[in-house]
Amino acid sequence: MTPSKDIDRLLAIMAALRDPETGCAWDVKQTFETIVPFTIEEAYEVADAVERGDLADLRDELGDLLLQVVFHARMAEEAGAFAFGDVVEAITTKLIRRHPHVFGERRTRSPEEIKALWGEIKAAEKAERAASRGERPARHLDDVPRAAPALTRADKLTRRAAKVGFDWTCTEDVIAKIREELAEAEEAIAAGDRAAIADEIGDLLFSVANLARHCDVDPEAALSGTNAKFTTRFAAIEDALAAQGRTLAEASLDEMERHWVAAKTPR
Repeated sequence: MTPSKDIDRLLAIMAALRDPETGCAWDVKQTFETIVPFTIEEAYEVADAVERGDLADLRDELGDLLLQVVFHARMAEEAGAFAFGDVVEAITTKLIRRHPHVFGERRTRSPEEIKALWGEIKAAEKAERAASRGERPARHLDDVPRAAPALTRADKLTRRAAKVGFDWTCTEDVIAKIREELAEAEEAIAAGDRAAIADEIGDLLFSVANLARHCDVDPEAALSGTNAKFTTRFAAIEDALAAQGRTLAEASLDEMERHWVAAKTPR
């Protein structure tokens, strides 16, 4: 096997890796379920490369993500369900159908009209798919991905509900709800009820995600920014202690707090 820019070479390599007799033992034993965490991880690594503006790294990470698509398609082909070509056909069909203003006779150009058109087409697709499978019609929240990060899913769920009028009327109402949920979390903590504590903290986080939406803030991005800020400031504590020839384990909480405050202070 030699490297190539041809997708067929990648498909051939994947088939060789999955060969029960001569392939890689690790690749052979994988299933859709065991591969999913890697698929999610690779998508995050693509996002990380974009955030860092590293196009060379982005090229490599996109390759890793493409491998995940090929891996899933290969396992599906082995099961007689579909092959990589069917995946390509499905997405090209979807793109053409969802862009009648580009590939059809409809020539709207307004972003608002395009977004509305996209929604209409997606709704029709869902109804058609349910009918073809003999399933009940899709409910309003059915297609919000269950595997999405919890904050992102909370944002999407409430956005979808808001489209049909199920929403707080103003930001102040959301803030009042957060206070209510915080009080209920405090009661659960005081009672020492572990199940209730988890439930109330979940309600609190969901309400905070709602507040972010009302303020037009992406909650996942906001928390990601805070994570980065925390990482930077904590590293400053570690560096300050290292300059003194000391480690985190040797420092008191008061010392770490002083270095934390110093890291927060603009210079």
